[in-house]
Amino acid sequence: MFRFAIDPFSFFVGFIAASIFWWLIQLARPMWKEMREGMKEQREVARARKVNVVEENHRRVTLRRAQGMHLAAPLFALDEILQEPRLVAPPQVVEPGVPPKFEDVVSQTLPYMPGWPEISAVYHAQTITLPQALSGNTNIVVIGQPGAGKTVALAHLASLAANRSEKLETLKNAVPFFFHVANLKLPVADPKDVLNPLIDAASEHTPLLDQPRLPAFVQNAFKSGDALLIIDGFDEIPQESQQIFTDYFRTILQNYPKTRIVTSGAPEYLDGLIAMGFSPLTLMAWSARDNEKFIDHWGDLWSRTIALEARSQTGPEQVDSFLLNSWLGTDNMNLSPLELTLKTWGAYAGDSLGPHVLESIATHIRRIAPANTPLAALETLAMQVVVNTQPIFDSRVARGWVKSFEVAEENVEGESAEGTVEETPEETKPKKGKKVEKVATPTSGLLGKMAASGLLVSHPNSKMRFAHPVFAGYLAGRALVNYNVEENILNQPDWSGKYLALRYFAAHGDASKLVNALLGFTRMPMHRPLFSAARWLRDAPKNAPWRGKIFGALAAILQTDGIPLNLRGQAMAAFVVSNDPNATTLFRQFCATLSFDLVHLSALGCGAMRDPKAVQILEHSLQAPSQPVRHAACMALVAIGTNEALETVAHTLLNGDENIRRAAAEALANDPGEGHAMLRDGIAINDILLRRAVAYGLGRVNETWAVEALQKMQIEDDQWVVRNAATEVLESKTSAGSRAPRKLKAPSESPWLIEFAGKQGMGISPGVPATDILLLALKSEQMDLRLAALPYLKFTPNEGVVAQFYDAMYKDEPELREAAYNVLWELGASGVKLPHPNQYGYG
Repeated sequence: MFRFAIDPFSFFVGFIAASIFWWLIQLARPMWKEMREGMKEQREVARARKVNVVEENHRRVTLRRAQGMHLAAPLFALDEILQEPRLVAPPQVVEPGVPPKFEDVVSQTLPYMPGWPEISAVYHAQTITLPQALSGNTNIVVIGQPGAGKTVALAHLASLAANRSEKLETLKNAVPFFFHVANLKLPVADPKDVLNPLIDAASEHTPLLDQPRLPAFVQNAFKSGDALLIIDGFDEIPQESQQIFTDYFRTILQNYPKTRIVTSGAPEYLDGLIAMGFSPLTLMAWSARDNEKFIDHWGDLWSRTIALEARSQTGPEQVDSFLLNSWLGTDNMNLSPLELTLKTWGAYAGDSLGPHVLESIATHIRRIAPANTPLAALETLAMQVVVNTQPIFDSRVARGWVKSFEVAEENVEGESAEGTVEETPEETKPKKGKKVEKVATPTSGLLGKMAASGLLVSHPNSKMRFAHPVFAGYLAGRALVNYNVEENILNQPDWSGKYLALRYFAAHGDASKLVNALLGFTRMPMHRPLFSAARWLRDAPKNAPWRGKIFGALAAILQTDGIPLNLRGQAMAAFVVSNDPNATTLFRQFCATLSFDLVHLSALGCGAMRDPKAVQILEHSLQAPSQPVRHAACMALVAIGTNEALETVAHTLLNGDENIRRAAAEALANDPGEGHAMLRDGIAINDILLRRAVAYGLGRVNETWAVEALQKMQIEDDQWVVRNAATEVLESKTSAGSRAPRKLKAPSESPWLIEFAGKQGMGISPGVPATDILLLALKSEQMDLRLAALPYLKFTPNEGVVAQFYDAMYKDEPELREAAYNVLWELGASGVKLPHPNQYGYG
């Protein structure tokens, strides 16, 4: 047995040494911790520096791309020529117990017609900016007809985000991801890879050194909730493709719920977006004042840039811009921003084929088409795009569409481009069975030349599209005159390319069969086929045999009592946009009827068409017992703008009752000349009701002097009634963003619904739609409860809910009727198949 002897001295020394060692370790532990934290911080700073470099480069690239995404990009950057896009303020969402927001008389008088913003532009309805719209917490779909400026609006938003603009307020630091639908390779097989299409699209423009760090940057932006996804072109693709993108949006929002999405849409079809909580907001059309401002601005830019370059070269002498602007300022009624841009460009470039809008489109197509390219080649390509419902087409397939022109295109070398593009389709009609020995590549063949000239846009994976859907529609419409396929196109599911092609076909050929078919399809509550065909009237020949049928159907809707004003107003708007001189006669006749709703809409029609012969009739309408009629008459008289009309409104402002004085003052705000002068003079007149009305009128004047006048009235006026009016107006101007759409609170978190359910002896479970309780609210006696229930019920549009929508739409309460119709419009645009009202005993 072994024994170990422990030396007490050694044990004591070892114990002391160990204690000192661990004591030193304890002292050093904070230092080690600090060193570790410092190293970690340095790694995070280095990583952040790398991310910041990638982000800054991404912002610069996005800004550069956005500034070039507009029609006149070869001439000017977007910010140089931009008129700030504005959106028509949506109807207020009623919430019981919450005071309604301020609304001016003009907005109260105009029906809400998201598919026809031209009327809102005439009367300067209340609008919000894109940043204000995003101040809410919903995703947005910007809707408008082709050429309304949706791409420009999205590009402007992307530019603001790229520059971290203060206008975006809470979204100032948002990271913009701005792409066209053609840039994204969808669908995604695995939801975990949902960001891969965006990463791939961004990598097309990312600097080479940033490529390895791009995926992490994109993922961090979405994970942190800083991503602002802006997708253009959703309005251009057919329904089948739209469904792929709505599924993609849904997957992104499921994985990254804080992501904000803004996309473009057509008023006719918004597949699935409404059900996902997207808010449709209409892009405001340009008013006559906007048109004038744009033409003047274009002339100024042209004289300072393009004209100077032209003078340095041999060429025709430039025409004086004053003369050009005077000519351009006429006959611009109801032109889209795209059409006005083309008209102005043609005038200043001196290559315009004529004053008609169709000639402006033809001029620009000739301008950007490849030299020596037969017009029939362009038309054939566009027709195939529409017939095959492929606005984004595979260039390898498209070669087969135009292969018969490859050799023809080479054989016309030496001919002028003008002579070639001007050829008629009969002269250059493709010969069947013609073979081409050598197939051109996308970069060297006919398609490649179209892309190089700017008529086509190339995308990854051999994808191509026309530079603008209007160009494709125009060319396809011309081609359809020579090919009997228009009825096949009519039977396609709704998409913008279909209606554009048919619209321009109606301008060049006989659309009688199409009109008969559409009138057979049209029905309540939307009448979408009728209103789509009504868009053809402006450009179609005045002697077209089918025009009378369209006008007859529109007049029938306009005269039908008991249906929503929003629906009847669309018929009125269609008459206005047609620019048909007979429409003014019809409106004057309707103003003499005994139906107040019909007189109300007809008065707005007279003003929108600026009919001087209607002044006396409208003056008589100022005495009507209906307030909407009186308000509409004031607005129409100012829109007409003759001395007699303005004097009538001025007399009403001075001598009318309290309500009509306010309407007159707000209407005069629409006239920047005499109208604003009258409001200025009214500030100092010793008449309480007049000064109160003037305060409301000044609230609609977006000028610094008007705000200063209101501030002075708010403080110095000796009558509290006037001071209160000035205060109310000023508060509304500073809270314009309050009209931005917002997500509805969950039913289980909505105070008014919880209170209502409690009174019914019912409860609301979280995560449940609460449809039964909402239907009870819709049937209640309180109007605010009924109005508040409608927005919730649109998310559960089963047969019973739709039946109650129809019941509300045919009630005698005008406010409920209009709100129910707006919900039905959203459902119809989102793809819900709405039955005819007679299924429920209405109509």
